[in-house]
Amino acid sequence: MTPLFRSFWIGGFECSSQINSAGARLDMSAALQHDLYAADDYRRLKEVGIATARDGLRWHRIDRGGALDFSTWLPMLEAARREGVQVIWDLFHYGWPEGLDFFSADFVNRFARFAGEAARLHREHTDETPFFSPVNEISFFTWAASRDLMFPYAHGRDGEIKRQLVRANIAAIDAIRAVTPDARLISPEPLIHTVPPKRSPRRRAPARQQNESQFEAWDMLAGRAAPELGGAEHYLDVVGLNFYAANQWQVPGGRKLHWDAGSDDPRWMPLHKLIAGVHERYKRPLFLAETSHYGIGRAPWIDETAAECAEALRLGVPFEGICLYPILDRFDWEDRRHWHNSGLWDMRRARDGHYIRTLNETYAEALKRAQILLPPQGCPHI
Repeated sequence: MTPLFRSFWIGGFECSSQINSAGARLDMSAALQHDLYAADDYRRLKEVGIATARDGLRWHRIDRGGALDFSTWLPMLEAARREGVQVIWDLFHYGWPEGLDFFSADFVNRFARFAGEAARLHREHTDETPFFSPVNEISFFTWAASRDLMFPYAHGRDGEIKRQLVRANIAAIDAIRAVTPDARLISPEPLIHTVPPKRSPRRRAPARQQNESQFEAWDMLAGRAAPELGGAEHYLDVVGLNFYAANQWQVPGGRKLHWDAGSDDPRWMPLHKLIAGVHERYKRPLFLAETSHYGIGRAPWIDETAAECAEALRLGVPFEGICLYPILDRFDWEDRRHWHNSGLWDMRRARDGHYIRTLNETYAEALKRAQILLPPQGCPHI
């Protein structure tokens, strides 16, 4: 069976563009200067054995009052083609054009037009099969945007937000497939596991409800829930799983299950079991669309993640790859002074204002170990 991606290991470039809790617009591609140095960054990926990337278009920069200008994206598309790196392109990574009402029909229509035009340009500039992620993390954005973390700060409108993004996702897929029927569509959502408190182990209903909620967006896209939105099975193509150490917690209360080079909490669910559960539900190809840890935990996390994904493959799950996200270190969405120390490359600002990328050797050695266990074709040596 032909692998879905050019390499099993994928480098994810942070491309969030939401308006944060302070009302400030983010543009992480520009802030980290990746938009300027995309060719160099793609070349670095190949130097560590990675030939596939996740990256993003910035809808708020491209769509100005309905007029589309792709000049911020085309150099990146050309850089990927020239460097021979396959890219999964995010279309909505939390941000949209100024003045566009999120809850309006125009939001859906303009997003579909933007997606269709991006597909047309991709077809004109490269003969590769396009990979698009129309909407990244419908569930997470719904949670953040119904609180004070992201615009539109729509308290109590969780259901409306989720449904609107599903509508937009479906419309975008239709527009993309009208141009390039062979396009592959990624649907990334957080992969979570929640448990009842240790002191109340029988109080399982809230945790069970929370766990089930992670499937709502996928179910809506597939037409298994809220069929009035127009979902159908063919809208759920490739399932992306975004998984971090913070994705397992206690409900109610929100206390995270401790992870430090392995979990000492017996309630921690091994990753391969979570992956297998999603496959059993949807029977779709899937991959880790985001994962990483921070600081000295970066290397142990990738060691454990690789072993868990190898086990999923051994069990027969059609598991296609692991995306290290972010591949470049980044600062916090809410505080530019706080860097997460989570990238394969650390960032140091030079006197001229440019960021110097420095390979984190400990993390890189862990990646080499993981690539031996899980080589480019995704066939584990076990």
